[in-house]
Amino acid sequence: MLQLDISASMGKVITPNKGIPEQEFSALLTSLRRYTENYNSEREAGEHAWADDPKNEEVITKVKEVATFASAQKISTVVWIGIGGSGLGPKVLREVFETPNTPEFILLDTIDPYMLDMYDSILDWKNTLLVVVSKSGGTLEPMSVFFHCWKRMQEARGKEAGNYTVAITDPKKGTLKTFCLENGIRTLPIPDNVGGRYSIFTPVGLLPVALLGADVDEFVRGAKEMDTICQNVTPDENPAAMLASVQFLLDTKRDCNVRVIMPYSQRLESFARWNQQLIAESLGKVETSNPIPLAAIGTQDQHSLLQQWMAGPRQQWHIFIREIEKTPFKVPNEVEESFKYIAGKEFGDLLDACYKGTSDALTSAKRPHVTIGLEKIDEYHLGQLFFLFLVEVVLLGKLYRIDPYGQPAVEIGKNITKKILNEE
Repeated sequence: MLQLDISASMGKVITPNKGIPEQEFSALLTSLRRYTENYNSEREAGEHAWADDPKNEEVITKVKEVATFASAQKISTVVWIGIGGSGLGPKVLREVFETPNTPEFILLDTIDPYMLDMYDSILDWKNTLLVVVSKSGGTLEPMSVFFHCWKRMQEARGKEAGNYTVAITDPKKGTLKTFCLENGIRTLPIPDNVGGRYSIFTPVGLLPVALLGADVDEFVRGAKEMDTICQNVTPDENPAAMLASVQFLLDTKRDCNVRVIMPYSQRLESFARWNQQLIAESLGKVETSNPIPLAAIGTQDQHSLLQQWMAGPRQQWHIFIREIEKTPFKVPNEVEESFKYIAGKEFGDLLDACYKGTSDALTSAKRPHVTIGLEKIDEYHLGQLFFLFLVEVVLLGKLYRIDPYGQPAVEIGKNITKKILNEE
């Protein structure tokens, strides 16, 4: 089970004027009890539809059918087209589950012509499954790339092209849905009331898990177990409520408005960016007070940003994510004399030492941070981690009095872009 340690954000550890005093924390937890009750009632009324996605057995079965087809056809490459939540979530799953024994998972979340030309020159479309994700079918980036890739798939497969193409889109309407019906392309649904950044337990996340040979059932089991925990109205038994409380108090009472999410695992680098989008698009809607998310990665950013975090303005706090049980891999016993202290040690122990060095250094400088520990980075714990942060952002919406759904400012940019292209 996922573990959350908030002690290094509390006043009794880093002094009350730098951390969260117990009195303030206890007072806010009273509000979190009420907000959790509201969240539970809203779900019963049909709101927060994303939270029920892990229980959709019909969709899970359809996802497994696509993965079974790909395996039977000996598909060696998956080309995944998506942007925003439709790309960042799958990118996390690729980084965690792709191995030399799985299909190569190529994510096209760009319209950079250099990158598209490079992939165009190396792809073998006769051994490829093409997947496009666009809820409306009207988003410029994925649809422009899709039309190019669909042409290549037709050239390779002829009339069979539709069998080797999957669209994840609105189940009832939209230009992409219509295009698929006209061209015999298999579709998987994104529910109408589930936005892209909340879609990790729809086929947007389930299909990459299945195509990469991982266990979909374990992924949703982790989510469902975290769902049960996060419905607990006793805040100190609800990790989403505890994490939301720390975020809100450090921002509004200690001016720590920069939220740094920093996994100590290379496989979770894109998870930090996924959470960055979740926070920015869900809560970045008022000029007065809301979190400013920043994705980082350990150990690399110890060497690029730790100086700023230790000695610069006190504007940030940290969420560390670490894996407890690591892959065994050792430093050789034969090393240069000055490095004898690492001879024969596990690289996992080195990684832990670097995490502890950073977290202890921040504590010594009275800089707040929390740590999330995962027993293993596997399907079950990853499902828990995604679900935890999704509930947290909903509770943060209640604390900040911000609707965490929709992204009206983003739509302004999309409309201007479309107008520019129509005028050329």
